[in-house]
Amino acid sequence: MRCAVRSLAWSEARSGCQDTGGACVEVADNVPGVVLVRDSKDRSGPTLTFAPAAWRGFVVDAAQAPGRRAG
Repeated sequence: MRCAVRSLAWSEARSGCQDTGGACVEVADNVPGVVLVRDSKDRSGPTLTFAPAAWRGFVVDAAQAPGRRAG
């Protein structure tokens, strides 16, 4: 995906990354109309693209998942 944004602002998703053996994702939400997600260990690998509302829904659902530890 090509974006008009010159520099994507990637940030590590707020989760218990320290407790998952490095299984973390990074999120770039400074692109109008999309949220990009990538594996923090494979920054040149594939990127998933979500609509902002879909990403928000995923984050809410994930936070409410049974067995989710508060971090």
